[in-house]
Amino acid sequence: MLYVSIAFIVSAVFTLLTLRFGHWHARYTADHDMTGVQKYHVRPVPRIGGVSLFIAMLVVCAVAAWREPFLLKQLLLLLLASLPAFLGGLAEDVTKRVRASVRLLLAMAAGGLGYYFLGAAVVRLNIIGIDWLLQFTAVSVLFTMIAVGGAANAINIIDGYNGLAAVVSVMILAGLGYVSYYLGDRLLVVASVGMIGAIAGFLVWNYPRGLIFLGDGGAYFIGFFIGELSVLMLYRHPDVSAWFPLLLCIYPVFETLFSIYRKRWLRGRSPGMPDGVHLHMLVYKRLVRWAIGSSEVKDKVQRNAMTSPYLWTLSSLAVIPAVCFWQYEYVLMGFVVLFSIIYLSLYRTLVRFASPRWLMVKKEVDESECK
Repeated sequence: MLYVSIAFIVSAVFTLLTLRFGHWHARYTADHDMTGVQKYHVRPVPRIGGVSLFIAMLVVCAVAAWREPFLLKQLLLLLLASLPAFLGGLAEDVTKRVRASVRLLLAMAAGGLGYYFLGAAVVRLNIIGIDWLLQFTAVSVLFTMIAVGGAANAINIIDGYNGLAAVVSVMILAGLGYVSYYLGDRLLVVASVGMIGAIAGFLVWNYPRGLIFLGDGGAYFIGFFIGELSVLMLYRHPDVSAWFPLLLCIYPVFETLFSIYRKRWLRGRSPGMPDGVHLHMLVYKRLVRWAIGSSEVKDKVQRNAMTSPYLWTLSSLAVIPAVCFWQYEYVLMGFVVLFSIIYLSLYRTLVRFASPRWLMVKKEVDESECK
């Protein structure tokens, strides 16, 4: 609880200071684009929430140095390895000129540093044939970089509405932290709960009003941690099924893979090109019918915030069974398949304008307005 509490306080206070002195940096750090296909905010908003997370994790390292000195070196190396992913995203937040492919390569490089500094290597996927290939160092390094970079990119992709990526990440990290605690792995426990506290402090100002965004720096930083901790867990604990972290992260991972398929093969476009038909965007357009067409700022902000709980619920359908059955490989596989079917069914329903009425949120009209 000490790690969670301190990370929460540091993150919340630093985020508050970022907002309080926003006039000093808003020219560079705020997102002024409110007309883009993936833009749903109504005023310029700072997109450097990731800085608060990074500072909170530095303080977690300081607390660990006092309470558990044997963890300090590994925690610092974990933060050092995250720098390419975090700084690449932060550069995009400030300049708005860093290409998606460059950010992905930097996140993969962060995975390579994790391999070098911490020995975090993908050595098994519990798939016949693939596991044999992973015995070769070059293949293992490549898979590790793809896994960590992919996780970072996946969190960034679902970061579309207030609180969406942050709460989904908290659920994933809570699952990693719970199993790590059961296994007695202090490094993974401290890293997981520290990041949970840091995200929670940021959420105080992000949800529901959207006063600050994670930005690419924050999303890539969180995604790196999720990917790196997942790789470390599988490397350090052979009893954990490789399908456990996959099921934990299946919502952002499946969203990413489906987006690549949809853009590249169905529409013939580059996967890096933004579009407006991610699942969370369809939920916003088709289910949260409340205040559609309203020009009131408060209506648009509330509609934004009302979108995220749908996806939190969807993600929980994978996180809960993953935590319950982290050792049972075939059960985890079954839930991965089940989640994929649910996702595709929901996506198809929303695309075809066939949303069940009980899922929709509509604005109630006062009788006096009709007279």
